[in-house]
Amino acid sequence: LSDTQLCNTFGPGYRMLLIGAGALAEYLSSMAVSCGFAVTVCDPRVEYRSRWPDPQVTVVDSMPDDAVTAFAPDPRSCIVALSHDPKLDDLALIDALQSPAFYVGAIGSRRNQAARRERLMTHFELDADTMDRLHGPAGLHIGSKTPAEIAVSIMAEVLACKNGVATAHRTGSDVMAIEAPVAATPGGSRGAAPSRVVAAGSANA
Repeated sequence: LSDTQLCNTFGPGYRMLLIGAGALAEYLSSMAVSCGFAVTVCDPRVEYRSRWPDPQVTVVDSMPDDAVTAFAPDPRSCIVALSHDPKLDDLALIDALQSPAFYVGAIGSRRNQAARRERLMTHFELDADTMDRLHGPAGLHIGSKTPAEIAVSIMAEVLACKNGVATAHRTGSDVMAIEAPVAATPGGSRGAAPSRVVAAGSANA
C-alpha cells in the first residue's frame, strides 16, 4: 500500500461440496458463500434438487461418487455428506476420504457413524487411518438442535480446520470406544464410563 498503489495477493479460492439438498444444506451453503466458499450441492433426487432456492450455488444431479470426481478435491476443498441416505453419503465419502480435501464430514448419530465406519472398512477396504479423517458427527458441540444451528456448528468446524485451529475432532474410532460396554470392576460394580465428546446436536447425536 502506498499513496498511489494498492496491492492484493489472490490465490485459489476455497470450495465446498455438499451431498444432499435438504434444509440443512440450504443453511450451510448460505453460510459458506458468505465466508467466501464456492459451493456445489449434489443430489440425484429430483424432489430435493428441483426446489433449490439459491442461485449462488451450483447444483448438480450426478451420483455422489461422480460429483466428487468432477469436483476434483484439493487442499482448499471440503466435502460434507448431509443426505442421511447411506447409498448417497457412502458413495461420496469413499472417494472424499482418499482425497486431499482439508475437511470431510458427515452428519448422523453416533450409532450410524460406527456402522458407517464398519461398512466402509469391511466392504470398501478403507483403512482405520483413512476413516479417522472423517469428522463424524460433523460439527462442533454447541448444543444445536435445529437445521440452522447444526449448520452453524458444521461451518464453525470447517472454518477451524481451514484456519488451523485444533478442535475436538470426533472420529469413527472415538465413536466405537464410546459405544463399547463398560467393564465391571472386580468388586462387581461397573467402572467409570469413558469420557464422551458430545455430538453437535440432537439431530446429529
